[in-house]
Amino acid sequence: MLDSLKARAAKLKRELTALYYAYRDPRSPKASKIALAVTIGYALSPIDLIPDFIPVLGYLDDLVILPALIALSIRLIPPDILESARERADREPVRLKPSRIMAAVFVAIWIAVVVAVVRAVF
Repeated sequence: MLDSLKARAAKLKRELTALYYAYRDPRSPKASKIALAVTIGYALSPIDLIPDFIPVLGYLDDLVILPALIALSIRLIPPDILESARERADREPVRLKPSRIMAAVFVAIWIAVVVAVVRAVF
């Protein structure tokens, strides 16, 4: 089971790298670039949309939201661009670092949610 999880994690890492290269490809359509930016940013954000300390829901983003974003992004990328991005990801793996910008975005989302709830209550 551990080997299976390691293999899936390696595949996920490869796909994220391929998505990064697809994002940087000038032939990528704008709609796919927006989805790619959200997907890559969410994957690299050190802060989750749903914090992990919330029982059950905390891991929902890791198990459902991120794979769904990856699947959406893959569907929006033209096949030839995706194939060349995957080949480049195999040849030139990059080390993607956590994004402080996306962390700030998710902190801003949480602040907006808290403000909306406080306004609704009062």
